[in-house]
Amino acid sequence: MFMRKYIFLVFCLFVFTSATKAQDSDAVSYSSDVLKIEKIGDNVFKHVSYLETEAYGKVACNGMIFIDENEAIVYDTPTTDGVSAELINWIENIQQKRIKAVVISHFHADCLGGIGEFHKHGIRSYAHKRTIALAREKTAVLPKSSFRKRLNIKVGDKETQTIFFGTGHTRDNVVGYIPEEKVLFGGCLIKQMNAGKGNLEDADVDQWALTVKEIREVLPDIKLVLPGHGKEGGAELLDYTIELFKNN
Repeated sequence: MFMRKYIFLVFCLFVFTSATKAQDSDAVSYSSDVLKIEKIGDNVFKHVSYLETEAYGKVACNGMIFIDENEAIVYDTPTTDGVSAELINWIENIQQKRIKAVVISHFHADCLGGIGEFHKHGIRSYAHKRTIALAREKTAVLPKSSFRKRLNIKVGDKETQTIFFGTGHTRDNVVGYIPEEKVLFGGCLIKQMNAGKGNLEDADVDQWALTVKEIREVLPDIKLVLPGHGKEGGAELLDYTIELFKNN
């Protein structure tokens, strides 16, 4: 009797472990040496590419994909045109979804380094008016359409919002929000848990906490937050970012 129970327990443990591994592997939808795409919500994916920097070495950079019906929107490009080509291929040819727009969260290279490839595919690009002005000082390939405070784009049957709440990581940083999914793409304005302050070269550290506090108040129902670097989480990432910068 004891041996039967032991064998049964071992079998159950094996099944549970196998199922857990399958779930973990299912989360990774695409992986190469330069690009990783991971499912983080029912219709939401994180894309990760890499940027070589002098100060921090090789940095993993997040962007977001939201899909509804046969359409998709991309927040921030991968870091180069070559990696953008991989991302576009995955969305349009493997997933068979039409990319309706790419939206840039701020003017740094980790957000728009691969925008040229999107233009080659006829994909419309959007950014805050300040982003285009600041990017013009660094690159010749710029987002083609601008907005000031808010941009609403319908993807499938769902509305997406891109909103400028104020300065923080940069003077132009915006966030993307999917109301029906309660998902926020915070970009580099939002820090992962236990992260340091990071690159402050273009930051407004005095305003940063106030900007994120406003997001917290205006969008109180957020369930999933994707920062520009590192691990996604819940609204606690907003609280952590506020705490990190509140005494500046």
